[in-house]
Amino acid sequence: MRDKNQKRDWRFRLHEIIYEADTPTGKLFDVVLLITIIASILFVMLESVKEFDAQYHSFLNIAEWIVTIIFTIEYILRIISVKKPWSYIFSLYGIIDFLSTIPKYLSLIFMGTQVLIALRALRLLRVFRILKLARYVGASNLLANSLKASRAKILVFLFTVLIVSVIFGTIMYFVEGDQSGFTSIPVSVYWSIVTLTTVGFGDIAPVTPIGQFIASMIMILGYGIIAVPTGIVSAEYAAQHRGQLPHIPQSDPQVDMNTEACPNCSAERHKDKAKYCYNCGHILNDRV
Repeated sequence: MRDKNQKRDWRFRLHEIIYEADTPTGKLFDVVLLITIIASILFVMLESVKEFDAQYHSFLNIAEWIVTIIFTIEYILRIISVKKPWSYIFSLYGIIDFLSTIPKYLSLIFMGTQVLIALRALRLLRVFRILKLARYVGASNLLANSLKASRAKILVFLFTVLIVSVIFGTIMYFVEGDQSGFTSIPVSVYWSIVTLTTVGFGDIAPVTPIGQFIASMIMILGYGIIAVPTGIVSAEYAAQHRGQLPHIPQSDPQVDMNTEACPNCSAERHKDKAKYCYNCGHILNDRV
Protein backbone atom coordinates (compact mmCIF):
# COMPACT_ATOMS: atom_id res chain seq x y z
CA MET A 1 0.00 0.00 0.00
CA ARG A 2 2.84 2.35 0.85
CA ASP A 3 4.55 1.75 -2.51
CA LYS A 4 1.27 2.44 -4.28
CA ASN A 5 0.79 5.70 -2.40
CA GLN A 6 4.38 6.71 -3.15
CA LYS A 7 3.78 6.03 -6.84
CA ARG A 8 0.64 8.16 -6.79
CA ASP A 9 2.44 10.91 -4.92
CA TRP A 10 5.31 10.83 -7.44
CA ARG A 11 2.91 11.09 -10.35
CA PHE A 12 1.03 13.90 -8.63
CA ARG A 13 4.18 15.95 -8.06
CA LEU A 14 5.22 15.42 -11.68
CA HIS A 15 1.74 16.42 -12.87
CA GLU A 16 1.80 19.52 -10.67
CA ILE A 17 5.12 20.67 -12.12
CA ILE A 18 4.30 19.99 -15.78
CA TYR A 19 0.62 20.92 -16.03
CA GLU A 20 0.21 23.73 -13.52
CA ALA A 21 1.71 27.24 -13.38
CA ASP A 22 0.36 28.38 -10.02
CA THR A 23 3.18 26.72 -8.06
CA PRO A 24 6.77 28.08 -8.12
CA THR A 25 8.13 24.87 -9.67
CA GLY A 26 5.33 24.74 -12.22
CA LYS A 27 5.87 28.35 -13.24
CA LEU A 28 9.62 27.81 -13.48
CA PHE A 29 9.06 24.74 -15.67
CA ASP A 30 6.79 26.67 -18.06
CA VAL A 31 9.13 29.66 -18.25
CA VAL A 32 12.10 27.42 -19.06
CA LEU A 33 9.95 25.60 -21.61
CA LEU A 34 8.98 28.85 -23.34
CA ILE A 35 12.61 29.99 -23.46
CA THR A 36 13.53 26.64 -25.02
CA ILE A 37 10.76 26.96 -27.59
CA ILE A 38 11.85 30.48 -28.56
CA ALA A 39 15.49 29.35 -28.83
CA SER A 40 14.44 26.42 -31.03
CA ILE A 41 12.50 28.72 -33.38
CA LEU A 42 15.49 31.06 -33.60
CA PHE A 43 17.73 28.12 -34.53
CA VAL A 44 15.42 27.19 -37.40
CA MET A 45 15.24 30.80 -38.60
CA LEU A 46 19.03 31.17 -38.51
CA GLU A 47 19.44 27.87 -40.35
CA SER A 48 17.40 29.29 -43.24
CA VAL A 49 20.02 32.07 -43.65
CA LYS A 50 22.51 30.43 -46.00
CA GLU A 51 25.51 32.53 -44.93
CA PHE A 52 24.92 31.83 -41.24
CA ASP A 53 24.14 28.15 -41.82
CA ALA A 54 27.32 27.66 -43.82
CA GLN A 55 29.40 28.90 -40.90
CA TYR A 56 27.48 27.44 -37.95
CA HIS A 57 25.67 24.43 -39.44
CA SER A 58 27.10 21.90 -36.98
CA PHE A 59 26.24 24.08 -33.98
CA LEU A 60 22.67 24.65 -35.18
CA ASN A 61 22.15 20.96 -35.91
CA ILE A 62 23.41 19.89 -32.49
CA ALA A 63 21.35 22.58 -30.76
CA GLU A 64 18.18 21.47 -32.57
CA TRP A 65 18.79 17.85 -31.59
CA ILE A 66 19.29 18.84 -27.96
CA VAL A 67 16.02 20.77 -27.98
CA THR A 68 14.24 17.88 -29.74
CA ILE A 69 15.44 15.41 -27.11
CA ILE A 70 14.27 17.77 -24.35
CA PHE A 71 10.83 18.04 -25.97
CA THR A 72 10.70 14.25 -26.42
CA ILE A 73 11.39 13.68 -22.72
CA GLU A 74 8.83 16.35 -21.80
CA TYR A 75 6.23 14.73 -24.10
CA ILE A 76 6.77 11.33 -22.48
CA LEU A 77 6.57 12.81 -18.98
CA ARG A 78 3.28 14.52 -19.87
CA ILE A 79 1.86 11.16 -20.95
CA ILE A 80 2.92 9.18 -17.88
CA SER A 81 1.87 11.89 -15.40
CA VAL A 82 -1.85 11.67 -16.27
CA LYS A 83 -4.24 8.82 -15.51
CA LYS A 84 -5.77 8.91 -18.99
CA PRO A 85 -2.87 9.44 -21.45
CA TRP A 86 -5.12 9.43 -24.53
CA SER A 87 -6.95 12.47 -23.22
CA TYR A 88 -3.69 14.41 -23.46
CA ILE A 89 -2.39 12.81 -26.66
CA PHE A 90 -5.50 13.77 -28.64
CA SER A 91 -6.00 17.15 -26.99
CA LEU A 92 -5.08 20.40 -28.76
CA TYR A 93 -1.89 20.85 -26.75
CA GLY A 94 -1.03 17.16 -27.11
CA ILE A 95 -1.24 17.29 -30.90
CA ILE A 96 0.80 20.52 -30.98
CA ASP A 97 3.45 18.98 -28.71
CA PHE A 98 3.68 15.92 -30.97
CA LEU A 99 3.89 17.94 -34.19
CA SER A 100 6.62 20.13 -32.69
CA THR A 101 8.69 17.10 -31.68
CA ILE A 102 8.49 14.78 -34.69
CA PRO A 103 9.94 16.95 -37.55
CA LYS A 104 13.59 16.54 -36.52
CA TYR A 105 13.18 12.76 -36.48
CA LEU A 106 11.47 12.85 -39.88
CA SER A 107 14.44 14.81 -41.26
CA LEU A 108 16.48 11.60 -40.89
CA ILE A 109 14.23 10.02 -43.52
CA PHE A 110 12.85 12.94 -45.53
CA MET A 111 15.18 15.82 -46.34
CA GLY A 112 13.91 19.32 -45.64
CA THR A 113 11.21 18.39 -43.12
CA GLN A 114 13.22 19.98 -40.30
CA VAL A 115 11.77 23.36 -41.31
CA LEU A 116 8.49 22.11 -39.83
CA ILE A 117 10.15 22.67 -36.45
CA ALA A 118 8.78 26.19 -36.80
CA LEU A 119 5.47 24.62 -35.69
CA ARG A 120 6.91 24.88 -32.20
CA ALA A 121 5.76 28.49 -32.27
CA LEU A 122 2.28 27.09 -31.57
CA ARG A 123 3.55 25.93 -28.19
CA LEU A 124 3.87 29.57 -27.21
CA LEU A 125 0.11 29.39 -26.62
CA ARG A 126 1.06 28.12 -23.18
CA VAL A 127 1.91 31.70 -22.27
CA PHE A 128 -1.82 32.09 -21.54
CA ARG A 129 -1.42 29.64 -18.67
CA ILE A 130 1.76 31.20 -17.31
CA LEU A 131 0.43 34.76 -17.33
CA LYS A 132 -3.00 33.55 -16.11
CA LEU A 133 -4.74 35.02 -19.15
CA ALA A 134 -7.19 32.13 -19.38
CA ARG A 135 -9.87 34.20 -17.67
CA TYR A 136 -9.98 36.41 -20.77
CA VAL A 137 -10.49 33.51 -23.16
CA GLY A 138 -14.24 33.98 -22.72
CA ALA A 139 -14.13 37.09 -24.91
CA SER A 140 -12.31 35.18 -27.66
CA ASN A 141 -14.86 32.35 -27.36
CA LEU A 142 -17.64 34.87 -27.83
CA LEU A 143 -16.01 36.14 -31.03
CA ALA A 144 -15.46 32.58 -32.28
CA ASN A 145 -19.11 31.73 -31.61
CA SER A 146 -20.16 34.87 -33.48
CA LEU A 147 -18.13 33.83 -36.52
CA LYS A 148 -19.60 30.34 -36.34
CA ALA A 149 -23.17 31.64 -36.08
CA SER A 150 -22.69 33.95 -39.07
CA ARG A 151 -20.82 31.48 -41.29
CA ALA A 152 -23.84 30.90 -43.59
CA LYS A 153 -24.25 34.62 -44.27
CA ILE A 154 -20.52 35.03 -44.81
CA LEU A 155 -20.46 32.13 -47.29
CA VAL A 156 -23.33 33.69 -49.25
CA PHE A 157 -21.46 37.00 -49.24
CA LEU A 158 -18.23 35.39 -50.48
CA PHE A 159 -20.11 33.53 -53.21
CA THR A 160 -21.65 36.82 -54.33
CA VAL A 161 -18.23 38.49 -54.41
CA LEU A 162 -16.90 35.61 -56.51
CA ILE A 163 -19.74 35.99 -59.01
CA VAL A 164 -19.18 39.76 -59.23
CA SER A 165 -15.46 39.19 -59.79
CA VAL A 166 -16.14 36.73 -62.62
CA ILE A 167 -18.59 39.13 -64.30
CA PHE A 168 -16.29 42.16 -64.09
CA GLY A 169 -13.29 40.08 -65.09
CA THR A 170 -15.04 38.83 -68.19
CA ILE A 171 -16.11 42.38 -69.12
CA MET A 172 -12.57 43.70 -68.70
CA TYR A 173 -11.22 40.88 -70.86
CA PHE A 174 -13.39 42.00 -73.76
CA VAL A 175 -12.85 45.73 -73.13
CA GLU A 176 -9.05 45.75 -72.67
CA GLY A 177 -7.71 42.67 -74.42
CA ASP A 178 -4.20 41.27 -74.63
CA GLN A 179 -2.47 44.59 -75.22
CA SER A 180 -3.31 45.75 -71.67
CA GLY A 181 -2.29 42.51 -69.98
CA PHE A 182 -5.77 40.95 -69.83
CA THR A 183 -4.64 37.89 -71.75
CA SER A 184 -7.41 35.55 -70.60
CA ILE A 185 -10.59 35.50 -68.55
CA PRO A 186 -8.89 33.83 -65.53
CA VAL A 187 -6.21 36.56 -65.54
CA SER A 188 -8.93 39.20 -65.80
CA VAL A 189 -10.83 37.61 -62.90
CA TYR A 190 -7.60 37.69 -60.88
CA TRP A 191 -7.30 41.43 -61.62
CA SER A 192 -10.94 41.93 -60.65
CA ILE A 193 -10.44 40.19 -57.27
CA VAL A 194 -7.27 42.20 -56.57
CA THR A 195 -9.06 45.44 -57.42
CA LEU A 196 -12.28 44.59 -55.61
CA THR A 197 -10.42 43.79 -52.40
CA THR A 198 -8.55 47.13 -52.70
CA VAL A 199 -5.19 45.31 -52.73
CA GLY A 200 -4.12 46.77 -56.08
CA PHE A 201 -0.87 45.00 -56.97
CA GLY A 202 -0.56 47.11 -60.12
CA ASP A 203 0.81 44.27 -62.26
CA ILE A 204 -2.18 44.67 -64.59
CA ALA A 205 -3.92 47.98 -65.27
CA PRO A 206 -6.55 49.14 -67.79
CA VAL A 207 -5.54 51.76 -70.37
CA THR A 208 -8.77 52.49 -72.19
CA PRO A 209 -11.23 55.09 -70.85
CA ILE A 210 -14.02 52.51 -70.57
CA GLY A 211 -11.75 50.10 -68.75
CA GLN A 212 -10.57 52.80 -66.34
CA PHE A 213 -14.17 53.76 -65.65
CA ILE A 214 -15.09 50.15 -64.87
CA ALA A 215 -12.00 49.85 -62.67
CA SER A 216 -13.04 52.97 -60.75
CA MET A 217 -16.49 51.50 -60.15
CA ILE A 218 -14.94 48.25 -58.90
CA MET A 219 -12.67 50.16 -56.49
CA ILE A 220 -15.57 52.13 -55.04
CA LEU A 221 -17.62 48.93 -54.76
CA GLY A 222 -14.70 47.31 -52.93
CA TYR A 223 -14.87 49.84 -50.09
CA GLY A 224 -18.56 49.06 -49.61
CA ILE A 225 -17.98 45.32 -49.70
CA ILE A 226 -15.38 45.48 -46.92
CA ALA A 227 -18.02 46.69 -44.47
CA VAL A 228 -20.46 43.82 -45.14
CA PRO A 229 -18.74 40.91 -43.27
CA THR A 230 -17.81 43.29 -40.46
CA GLY A 231 -21.47 44.22 -40.01
CA ILE A 232 -22.59 40.58 -40.11
CA VAL A 233 -20.14 39.47 -37.42
CA SER A 234 -20.76 42.58 -35.32
CA ALA A 235 -24.51 41.92 -35.31
CA GLU A 236 -24.01 38.31 -34.21
CA TYR A 237 -21.51 39.40 -31.57
CA ALA A 238 -23.94 41.96 -30.16
CA ALA A 239 -26.77 39.40 -30.18
CA GLN A 240 -24.74 36.85 -28.23
CA HIS A 241 -23.49 39.49 -25.82
CA ARG A 242 -27.11 40.33 -25.01
CA GLY A 243 -27.83 36.65 -24.51
CA GLN A 244 -30.16 36.29 -27.49
CA LEU A 245 -28.46 33.04 -28.46
CA PRO A 246 -28.58 31.00 -25.24
CA HIS A 247 -27.87 27.72 -26.99
CA ILE A 248 -24.24 28.73 -27.46
CA PRO A 249 -22.23 28.44 -24.21
CA GLN A 250 -20.47 31.58 -23.10
CA SER A 251 -17.65 32.11 -20.64
CA ASP A 252 -17.67 34.83 -18.05
CA PRO A 253 -14.40 36.78 -18.35
CA GLN A 254 -14.89 38.13 -14.82
CA VAL A 255 -14.66 34.72 -13.14
CA ASP A 256 -11.16 34.03 -11.80
CA MET A 257 -9.56 30.95 -13.35
CA ASN A 258 -6.40 29.15 -12.34
CA THR A 259 -3.92 27.09 -14.33
CA GLU A 260 -4.69 23.84 -12.51
CA ALA A 261 -5.15 20.84 -14.78
CA CYS A 262 -7.16 17.78 -13.81
CA PRO A 263 -4.84 14.80 -13.17
CA ASN A 264 -7.52 12.48 -14.55
CA CYS A 265 -8.71 14.07 -17.82
CA SER A 266 -6.24 16.99 -18.20
CA ALA A 267 -9.04 19.56 -18.39
CA GLU A 268 -7.86 23.10 -17.64
CA ARG A 269 -9.37 26.50 -16.78
CA HIS A 270 -10.88 25.55 -13.42
CA LYS A 271 -12.30 28.22 -11.16
CA ASP A 272 -10.17 29.32 -8.25
CA LYS A 273 -10.64 27.13 -5.15
CA ALA A 274 -12.52 24.50 -7.18
CA LYS A 275 -12.44 21.08 -5.51
CA TYR A 276 -13.70 18.95 -8.41
CA CYS A 277 -13.02 18.89 -12.13
CA TYR A 278 -15.87 20.44 -14.11
CA ASN A 279 -15.31 17.91 -16.91
CA CYS A 280 -15.01 14.51 -15.22
CA GLY A 281 -15.78 15.25 -11.56
CA HIS A 282 -12.39 13.99 -10.34
CA ILE A 283 -10.99 15.49 -7.14
CA LEU A 284 -8.42 18.19 -7.79
CA ASN A 285 -5.18 18.23 -5.80
CA ASP A 286 -5.75 14.61 -4.84
CA ARG A 287 -2.72 13.41 -2.88
CA VAL A 288 -4.32 10.16 -1.71
